[in-house]
Amino acid sequence: MKRRNIIDPAAAIARLAMAGLVLTWSSSQIAAEDPISLHDEEIRQSVSRSTLLLEKAAAGTAEKRVCFTCHGQALPVLALVEAQRHGFAVDQENLQRQVRHTHAHLKRGKKSYAEGKGQGGGGDTAGYALWTLADGGHEADDVTGAVTEYLLQNQTPDGFWKCSSDRPPSETSDFTTTYLALRGLSTFPNDLEAERVAAAVAQASVWLLEAEPRDTEDFVFGLLSAEYADVAPEYRDSLVENLMTSQRGDGGWAQKPDMESDPYATGTVLYALHRSGQSRDDGCWVRGIRYLLDSQQEDGSWHVKTRSKPFQKYFETGFPHGADQFISTTATAWATIALLFTLPESAKDAAISETIETSGP
Repeated sequence: MKRRNIIDPAAAIARLAMAGLVLTWSSSQIAAEDPISLHDEEIRQSVSRSTLLLEKAAAGTAEKRVCFTCHGQALPVLALVEAQRHGFAVDQENLQRQVRHTHAHLKRGKKSYAEGKGQGGGGDTAGYALWTLADGGHEADDVTGAVTEYLLQNQTPDGFWKCSSDRPPSETSDFTTTYLALRGLSTFPNDLEAERVAAAVAQASVWLLEAEPRDTEDFVFGLLSAEYADVAPEYRDSLVENLMTSQRGDGGWAQKPDMESDPYATGTVLYALHRSGQSRDDGCWVRGIRYLLDSQQEDGSWHVKTRSKPFQKYFETGFPHGADQFISTTATAWATIALLFTLPESAKDAAISETIETSGP
């Protein structure tokens, strides 16, 4: 049976428009300038440099930490798999190691997940880990089943999944955690729990229509959530419009109204716009990609200054930028994925065809 929205979409869109007035912060008007040209070879060279660093960061994280991390496993794996799909050479041994590392972490917490307790990082860890396994070619098993059970048990009565961390910008938004949960439930569905999953999606859809995104992270992951929720197309379109109108004069996006453009915000926005169907020939998209190309460091990374207060002992992964390396790794992954989406579809190679074994550490 098709679910129906029980919140008036027009009212929800009106709320989004008001939020958009806040988000279209005093950016300089993007003037009509000389056409910006993007060349595949420049993009490929950029991606070749960044993927080498992401491989290094993932390997270094797995060597130093037993647990799964979003910046050390999830985002590098997502970027490396996308690079492989576009014909780039990827270290398969390292890639598979990251997927095994992720699965092993979830397996250690299997009992806790089944009981609805989960692991450190809550829904963000669960959602990003499932995304990592899905992109890495891992199929559903008893471990992923325990994690989806955890997600079903931890949805709030209001319909969203609450972020349990306070590590801005990547782990601080209920919109992000809700998207990760919806994606996880969709990617690793439990046929025996189909009715519970459908009810969870329906609840989340209602919350999305009622909630008010306040910054770029909220708008990005609200838009991404629309892909898995039951919301009207007009709702999705209003989020796209808000993101496009909040682009800065330099072509990038900022995390918050009082901040400057940065590669993390820009990469996530371009990812969301691509998933919503925006053409890579659109002027907004082209300016965003140009910003990323121009802001890439000579070593192949993108640098973003951390806003999170440290709560774990610092360790080196081999990625540049010292204490900023975790968010910079994440930003580099999002920027790399955005650049890859700019390449012609014909350049894509086959996706991972083998299921990655997860019996090892």
